[in-house]
Amino acid sequence: MASSIMDTVMSFMGPQVLGPLASHLGVSNDTAQRGLQAGSAAILSGLASKTDEPGFMSQIFGLITNPANTPSAFTSLTSNVGSALTGGSASPLMDMGSRFLSTIFGTRLNGVTDAIGQFAGFGGSKANMLMSMAGPLVLGALGQRVRDNNLTASSLTSSLKSEASGFQRFLPSGLSSMLGGVTGAVAPAAVTVTKATNRWLWPVVLLAALLLAALWFFNRAKQPATEAVQNATNAVSSTAGALGEFLKSKLPNGVELNIPQNGMENKLLGFITDASKPVDETTWFNFDRLLFDTNQATLQPSSQEQLNNIAAILKAYPNVHVKIGGYTDNTGDPATNMALSTARAKNVMDALIAQGVDASRLESQGYGDQYPVGDNSTEEGRQMNRRIALRVTQK
Repeated sequence: MASSIMDTVMSFMGPQVLGPLASHLGVSNDTAQRGLQAGSAAILSGLASKTDEPGFMSQIFGLITNPANTPSAFTSLTSNVGSALTGGSASPLMDMGSRFLSTIFGTRLNGVTDAIGQFAGFGGSKANMLMSMAGPLVLGALGQRVRDNNLTASSLTSSLKSEASGFQRFLPSGLSSMLGGVTGAVAPAAVTVTKATNRWLWPVVLLAALLLAALWFFNRAKQPATEAVQNATNAVSSTAGALGEFLKSKLPNGVELNIPQNGMENKLLGFITDASKPVDETTWFNFDRLLFDTNQATLQPSSQEQLNNIAAILKAYPNVHVKIGGYTDNTGDPATNMALSTARAKNVMDALIAQGVDASRLESQGYGDQYPVGDNSTEEGRQMNRRIALRVTQK
C-alpha cells in the first residue's frame, strides 16, 4: 500500500500515462510529469480545503464510489491515455473527472488551470488538457485507495486533512493560498520582547505588520478582479452543494443520464414533460456547469458533461426547439461584451450540433449586459449576470 494519498496518485504516473500525455502536449515526459504532479496536488489540496463544507465530502465520495469508477475503467484510462484525451474509450471516466474538477474548484478552475500551466511551462489548451487528465487520474486513484482500504467518507476526510501539508510541496508558488491551503510565507515568526532595552525592535515589528497588512489588502483587492475575468460565464455560479445529489434519469429513447437534482438539466426536463407549462419568452434555464477560456469564447473540457446531457435531452425529444442566450455583466466595453456573449452563445449551439442535434432546431443570440438578473454593483450580482441560458421555443 502506498504511504500517502499523493503516493497512490503518483504510482500511476508511469510511462504508459506520461508518454501519450507528453505527446499530446508536445512536451517532454519530465515536463508532463511535473505538470501532472502539480495538477494532482492542486486537486487534492482543493479537496482538503473544503472537507468541512456541509455536504461536500458526501458528494465527492459519491463520485469516487460511482459504479463508473471501477478498476477496469481506471485501467482502461491509464492504458489508453491517447484515446481518452480525444474522447475515446475512456471518455466516461474522463467525463466524470470533469465533474470532479468542477465540484472541487467551481469558479476557481480557470485560475488553477492557468497557474498549473504556467508552472509547467505552457498554457491555453495544453493546460486544459493536462487538468483534464489529472482529474480522472486522481479520481481513479482515490477510488482504488478507498476500495483497498475500506475507507468511508469520514476516514477519507481524515486522511485528506492529515496529509494536506504534504500536498503543498508539489504546488506552484502562490497557488496554495488560492486553494485555501497553508502557506509558508504568510505567518511571520513570533517576536518576544522581554527587556526594556529591546524597545528598538518595536518599529521593526510594526513595519513588518504594516507590510503584511498591505500585502493582504492588495491580494484581497486583486482577487475579485481576477475572478471577474476568469468567471465571465454563468458556468459555475451555483455552488456544488446547491446542485444537490446526482440522480439517474431515463429518457424516452432509453438513454440514462446522471444529473444533479437541482441542476439545469432536471429543470429543463421538468418543463419539457409538463404539458401545463406553455412555451413563452420569459422562461430561461441557466447552464450551471459551463466554463470558457479567460476572455474567450472557447469552451473548456469540463463543460462537456453538461453539453452532452443537454444534447441527449434534445435528441430524446425531437419536437423541442431551443434558443441559446449569452449574457455578461456591465463592466468593460459594451460592444466587446456583446461580441463575447454572441460568440459564446454560438459556440454552445455549435457544440450541441456537434453532438448530433439538428441545427434547424437551434438558434443563438448574444445580449451583452442587457437583462441583468443580479446587482451589477456587487461581485455576486455581476457573477449572476455572466451566464449562458437556454429557452424552449417549441415543444
